[in-house]
Amino acid sequence: MASSIRSAVEKNVGDSVKSYTTRSSARLKDIKTEHDSLIDVVNEPMKITQGGSSSINRVKSRLKGVGKRRHLKIKYEDTKLETSPYFSPPETKDRDVPDKKTRWEPRDWVQVADNIREMRKGCDAPVDDMGCDKCMDEDAPPKVRRYQSLVSLMLSSQTKDQTTFAAMQRLRQHGLSVPNILQTDDETLGKLIFPVSFWKTKVKYIRNTTQILRDRYDEDIPDTVDKLCQLPGVGPKMAHLCMSVAWDTLTGI
Repeated sequence: MASSIRSAVEKNVGDSVKSYTTRSSARLKDIKTEHDSLIDVVNEPMKITQGGSSSINRVKSRLKGVGKRRHLKIKYEDTKLETSPYFSPPETKDRDVPDKKTRWEPRDWVQVADNIREMRKGCDAPVDDMGCDKCMDEDAPPKVRRYQSLVSLMLSSQTKDQTTFAAMQRLRQHGLSVPNILQTDDETLGKLIFPVSFWKTKVKYIRNTTQILRDRYDEDIPDTVDKLCQLPGVGPKMAHLCMSVAWDTLTGI
């Protein structure tokens, strides 16, 4: 038993040494070839004056390949995915490839919205009576109503519906329109919206947004989600809700 193990070990060692010797010999041969090329390159300038431009081209061609490793072409075996009761290969022929120009939408969001409406039929919540769609002055002009819906959404961030609704009532009594808000100083505006969360930051957002609406949108609000998200203090959730409440357009949840 020991003799057979010893023979096997000696055979493996001998094969490894033989393989290493073969690789070393091949590498030495490559080094000798590069060395000969370098010797020719060194001696070539002595012949340039006699050979002219053709000799220069030969020198350049030899220099181009000196010192570079040869590239090996790797071939991969063609393998097929095996099928089993627990695994099936992905289908690629009939796969639907989305159009790059098509805008992304949440998966099955229309069905989710319908389910939410169905579940909320018999449940009352503060948002039903004091949500952003209940904070607007229904008798105001369309532009003013849309502006008020945007402001109510900006105030509602991290704030209870009851607090937002009360702040909107004070703003409406003060005069919640683009020209009037621009004429209102920050201290007064802060007192009107307090105690909504982050009221100091929201004062800045409301003022900057109102200025943009006057300068770019003729005192109206943008009519797309992308443009709404460009306003200070307005995120995707606010933009989708604003599109639904102000423009009566369902763009997402």
